[in-house]
Amino acid sequence: MNKGYKKYRPFEKIALSARQWPDAVLKQAPVWCSVDLRDGNQALVTPMNPDEKLVFFKTLVNIGFKEIEVGFPSANQTEYDILRTLIDENHIPNDVTVQVLVQAREHLIRKTFDAVKGAKRIIFHFYNSTSALQRKVVFGKDMQGVIDLASESAHLIKKLAAETDCEIVYEYSPESFSGTEIGNALMICERVMEILEPTPKNPIILNLPNTVENATPNCYADQIEYFIKNLKNRKSAIISVHPHNDRGTGIAATELALLAGADRVEGTLFGNGERTGNVDIIALALNMFTQGIDPCLDFSQLNTIKSIYEKCTKMRIHERHPYAGELVFTAFSGSHQDAVSKGTEYAKKHQTEYWEIPYLPIDPSDVGREYEPIIRINNQSGKGGAAYIMQNFGYELPKHMHPEFGRLVKAYCDKKGDEISPDEVMNLFRQEYLEVESPFKLINHEVSDKAGGESRFSGVLEDNGFEASISGNGNGPIDAFFTALKNVGIENYEFISYNEHAVSSGADSMAAAYIELKTPDNKRIFGVGIDYNITIASIKGVLCAINRNLAKRIHNEQ
Repeated sequence: MNKGYKKYRPFEKIALSARQWPDAVLKQAPVWCSVDLRDGNQALVTPMNPDEKLVFFKTLVNIGFKEIEVGFPSANQTEYDILRTLIDENHIPNDVTVQVLVQAREHLIRKTFDAVKGAKRIIFHFYNSTSALQRKVVFGKDMQGVIDLASESAHLIKKLAAETDCEIVYEYSPESFSGTEIGNALMICERVMEILEPTPKNPIILNLPNTVENATPNCYADQIEYFIKNLKNRKSAIISVHPHNDRGTGIAATELALLAGADRVEGTLFGNGERTGNVDIIALALNMFTQGIDPCLDFSQLNTIKSIYEKCTKMRIHERHPYAGELVFTAFSGSHQDAVSKGTEYAKKHQTEYWEIPYLPIDPSDVGREYEPIIRINNQSGKGGAAYIMQNFGYELPKHMHPEFGRLVKAYCDKKGDEISPDEVMNLFRQEYLEVESPFKLINHEVSDKAGGESRFSGVLEDNGFEASISGNGNGPIDAFFTALKNVGIENYEFISYNEHAVSSGADSMAAAYIELKTPDNKRIFGVGIDYNITIASIKGVLCAINRNLAKRIHNEQ
């Protein structure tokens, strides 16, 4: 047994009595801030170039972000230049505020103020790390030391803000908030507020990052609620969260933090960022969308956004990524396929007000994916999946035919050892039912009505290359055809069921007939016929079923 777990210390929960977040309900979207161009970009193997950053910025604007962190302009020339490009070339809409990040260090703060000259409105985001671990291992400072650093920076920022024409919104982050003693986090944030003097009309943004996830999401929610309940001058602060995903629970932690009272979320598209990434704003927003909440962001063209993201970042979206992955609206499992199919039929029949399709929490068309196959076929697929695919080609297979065709598709998948395409399903259907002309093939035919409601069938039947004339009377065309077949020794087939429908709409539509017969050895088999005349389609269906039965018998004998 690996006993390495003994070197890890469990997270200590804070004392929070009468917590309220478990009973809260999300009713509206938070303020969203994209940090793709800074936090996401710095985590890329190949950071975006200025042109890519500009394309990405415009995409974020089109999605509806009103706050966008564009970079760390004091870090390098590229970061500085993209901010200047946005300002000098007037790419920033009037209703969008760009955010810049800077460490609590004097020379970096001064350079950042140089970078924002000419902007109308800027969120000036400064930070220093406050966690017990960082204080001990990285900085060698006590808590008073990091408070002093934040205070000095706040004084400088306030002074420089007064000297600029740009409207400055202050944002402060006690970095590694979730690893900071909650009392110390309150102390440093309140000290910064005392210096910057925010008001309810001009609030400061206090950003409380879950910089490294080190506990379950409920612990983060407790920290946020405790902070909010105990913060002095609460009405003068916007409480922001910046969750990461080290434990794979970034989305859950964010949703619980919002329940705990957070007002604002910083995150990225598809969760890009250091290590396991930031919280995924797309998933968060669409989670709200599926609960009847307007997320105030537009992801109706998610495939386009995905394409731009992958091109600019050189990252790939996983096939199972929530909402955006290639396979998230795809059902392979037979039971899932059946439920999706029945749900779709139910919704059409009842014109339901709400989205009620099993296994699909969101309508694919709401994210621009209506033309993608929901049901795909492999050897795990059930009988309903193949029938669902056939609907796309205009064939409504009767329900009692589903098992037979499903077995044929499953056997084909087993032989191929891979997923098969809808076209392959159609080709298999065509080979198994529509192109079966051996041993018997109808060369020509005539159906006429006789007195008393009888019908007469006459025609020429090819049997393994030899032609024979056949004829017979019966109670209707199909019965007459059965009589004609008996006259040439094809007998002991019993008619079981019949279904028909038009394959396409319009005057030139063809009819499809599905015929189920009981064979001489007491088994059941289907045949399918198509023709512009429904009577002839039915007769072709009978002959198809007989041919298929004889072919199976020959195969079994071999």
